[in-house]
Amino acid sequence: MPDASQISPYTASCGGGLILNKDVYNMQPGEALQLSNFEPSVKGGYRRLNGTTKYNSTIVPQVSASSERVLLSAIFNDIIIAGRGGTVYSGTTSGSWTSRGTSKGTTYTYDFDKFNYDGTSKIIIATGSTNAFTLNTSYTEDIINATGGGTAPTAPKYVKSFANHMFYGGMSNATHSVIFSGPYTEDDFDTGGGEIKVGDVVTGLKVFRDELFVFCQRKIYKITGTSSSNFALAEVAKNVGTIANNSIQEVGGDLIFLSADGLRTIAGTARIGDVELGTISKQVQDRINDIKYDNVTSLVIRDKSQYRLFYPTTASSESNSKGLIAVIKVNPNTNQMGYEYADIKGLKVSCCDSDYISNTETIISGGYDGYIYKQESGNVWTRASTTSSLDSIYRSPDMTMGDPGIRKSMERVNLNWKPEGEVAANLFLQYNYNDINTPQPAVIALTSSTTGAFYGAGSYGTASYGQGDIPITRKSVEGSGFAVAVKITDTSTNIPWSIRGFQLEFVPGGRR
Repeated sequence: MPDASQISPYTASCGGGLILNKDVYNMQPGEALQLSNFEPSVKGGYRRLNGTTKYNSTIVPQVSASSERVLLSAIFNDIIIAGRGGTVYSGTTSGSWTSRGTSKGTTYTYDFDKFNYDGTSKIIIATGSTNAFTLNTSYTEDIINATGGGTAPTAPKYVKSFANHMFYGGMSNATHSVIFSGPYTEDDFDTGGGEIKVGDVVTGLKVFRDELFVFCQRKIYKITGTSSSNFALAEVAKNVGTIANNSIQEVGGDLIFLSADGLRTIAGTARIGDVELGTISKQVQDRINDIKYDNVTSLVIRDKSQYRLFYPTTASSESNSKGLIAVIKVNPNTNQMGYEYADIKGLKVSCCDSDYISNTETIISGGYDGYIYKQESGNVWTRASTTSSLDSIYRSPDMTMGDPGIRKSMERVNLNWKPEGEVAANLFLQYNYNDINTPQPAVIALTSSTTGAFYGAGSYGTASYGQGDIPITRKSVEGSGFAVAVKITDTSTNIPWSIRGFQLEFVPGGRR
């Protein structure tokens, strides 16, 4: 038998996500220098993303030009409400789109909220170009024109239902105000309605824990109370705000939003009414610096504790469009709860929403090409007339195994993975920081059959019965170096799979 007494193991659990603010000596071995189209998974490791499919194969009709992007994609009453070219439509998974309102404007991404004040569910939509309007379950349009009295807000950009009043913000003639309706009505601004002035330009509204947070360019406020008699405004933060209204989401009991210095949360503390602000994205600050604010939008995938932020530029191609994933989970290397990040590349989103349709969480997004897409569906990026594979990359840190001065002769890589079906990926070892003067070994194919076939369903002589691929795959490798990195790529159209961790077996050599 070969002598294995000199072999040393080095184990890494995949966790921590994309890290761009550490040197290689301070990175944990399971963190990632590259993590694109792999998502940090609450079930452990990094999982290759699902793709997209067309929610409806029929394009949302254009009004004036084929270049019109989708301005609204919302789930309401188990159907899709979509806006394009200033017209708002309703539609399902097939067939044509039905116009529900016209001449709504094309300057801003529409804001919306869902509410029920009188036993009828409604969605209210603000466009920033016209007065807000509602659609009921019969999809009948009702424009907010102060039919109950008072003066309706003019062309608000933001709208949220709070304490059974409707709040409006972002009016061009009242940039520093929020206007609210009377109780249990969205269009009576006389009885019980009013206006609250704040100290900065309003850039977003979000309800969180029985409070309405008013986001401004450089400040954040909150409104508490239940009626015009006791609504109160309090300042939450100075010199912190947002210009990206569509980045504001509730994730894991926190509000997350994009500020000038990165992603932040507003977390309620044990003391009622107290809040703390914290930046949570320093490890991917380089990505935050890339955001041009052409069109920032976001959504939450609840069962994955996942926040997705999309920031494509109008001129960018679909293949070069970017996004960022943030997942709140326990890091296996530190046992600490926190956010882990990954890149999304190849998905050009103009607006999005997530909600339940027939009790199933459904994630939709509107495209710059006029289609509504379903995320978490299929194994490729679906586009107007083509599909594209998810170019997925994981690259570990350059690991020195505790001593950068000792040469390591690699023997094996033991990969802990979780196939969900057939896998066709590639594994690379990169020595000495991928130095061109260091011999680099050839690519190693990672392949996996599907899981075992059931008796009566498989063909004798071709099907494998019982257990599928075991969770540890051993690969003999060659080469040596003072530092080594593991890189895995997948450009196939197979279903997703997960990288859970790996072990490197090496023989220590001489010191340089």
